[in-house]
Amino acid sequence: MKYISTRGHAGQPANPQFCDILLGGLAPDGGLYLPETYPQVTRAELDAWRSLSYAELAFAILSKFITDIPAADLKAICDKTYTADTYRHARAGDDPADITPVRWLEQGRLGLLELSNGPTLAFKDMAMQLLGNLFEYVLDKRGETINILGATSGDTGSAAEYAMRGKHGVRVFMLSPHGKMSAFQRAQMYSLQDDNIHNIAVTGMFDDAQDIVKAVSNDHAFKAKYKIGAVNSINWARVAAQIVYYFKGYFAATGNNDQQVAFCVPSGNFGNICAGHIARQMGLPVAKLILATNENDVLDEFFRSGIYRPRKTAETYVTSSPSMDISKASNFERFVYDLVGRNPEIVASLWKQVDAGGAFDLTSTPHFGRLGDFAFASGRSTHADRLATIRKVYADYATMVDTHTADGLKVAFEQLPSLPADVPLLVLETALPVKFAETIREALDQEPERPADLAGIETLPQRVEVMAPDVEAVKAFIVAHV
Repeated sequence: MKYISTRGHAGQPANPQFCDILLGGLAPDGGLYLPETYPQVTRAELDAWRSLSYAELAFAILSKFITDIPAADLKAICDKTYTADTYRHARAGDDPADITPVRWLEQGRLGLLELSNGPTLAFKDMAMQLLGNLFEYVLDKRGETINILGATSGDTGSAAEYAMRGKHGVRVFMLSPHGKMSAFQRAQMYSLQDDNIHNIAVTGMFDDAQDIVKAVSNDHAFKAKYKIGAVNSINWARVAAQIVYYFKGYFAATGNNDQQVAFCVPSGNFGNICAGHIARQMGLPVAKLILATNENDVLDEFFRSGIYRPRKTAETYVTSSPSMDISKASNFERFVYDLVGRNPEIVASLWKQVDAGGAFDLTSTPHFGRLGDFAFASGRSTHADRLATIRKVYADYATMVDTHTADGLKVAFEQLPSLPADVPLLVLETALPVKFAETIREALDQEPERPADLAGIETLPQRVEVMAPDVEAVKAFIVAHV
């Protein structure tokens, strides 16, 4: 399997393999990597995969994208990653070996795909634990080290740090928006004392942090000298790993492979739902992909209007679903690449406008008419909607959900009547409620359940460097700590 850049590989070697792009993040031309073609899944494969464990399914799917790691080694990495011990925070009544169980709210019709049983209680663990093991494997084979630079709006940072802590050959420099995450999210990250983990809180929004990561990645001399890598969902391995649970959810929600399924996905950076888009392109029978945003509704606006208009920092809302407080969706470029017929010149032209602080409008182009081919729908949710949804789901289904999952459920309730009766709708759970206890208390006037191994985490000593959102200052910090 070879990989291509969404912007055409200008001035760089063409079509690297998986291990070549694993450690690098952005392509040198500023684009994002994608497979040169999406592998197609046959009916026979779907039939065979239906009974596989999560680790076995991960190996079967990832083998189609990772052809430069020996099969036995890749299988060992999947087996090491997807264990009941790692994904140990299953809810009462769930089978711990299931990894991603479905919790039906309305049997066979509306369910939650539970993705938050990992060490940091967020869906990001599903891909990040694999990424940590892949990094360690490839670095060992090559005798290399890497300095990971990432940005988080809440959950990516802790998932990355828990996946990389103690890994030899790896240092992590994680940027987060100062004071914009929940107390639990901050504690998960800043309380880690491992020597290879460095937290930087920038006095701005997530988009400022993400812009710094992209700027450093585009400084090719600095990136090469200091071996800068990425764990944000700009890293293709993250997206590839997330494809697996769409298949697993499909098998759990359907009785046979003639049936279709719909997914509703809370979305900020477009990485999670991008994996669903790719699963559908591979042949997974997906009737609809429903994108849910919070008040930062740039993506909802695009799917409704054809206009992609990223907001500036001052226009980005601070909300009670902070992991989605994003107005520049990095992975959206991957979808647009497919939408415009995989034409890198068009993508480069569109993102030249975006990178200059502008927008683009596809309404007068043939590409806007093709949106329907990809089966997307969208909606938005507000703080009042989140509170109402958390209360409704708790009262009607005896299930407590976090704020981001509530955004997804609010939009799912709106979309459900438009789906055929035999198409189940799965809402992708984003995190466990304890990560956003402040809003849970506001909605339900009670404390969310907390896993015993994370009791009192907010009281632990915290280690974080606060600095202005300045590219050169972040570079200097990295140089001082490598």
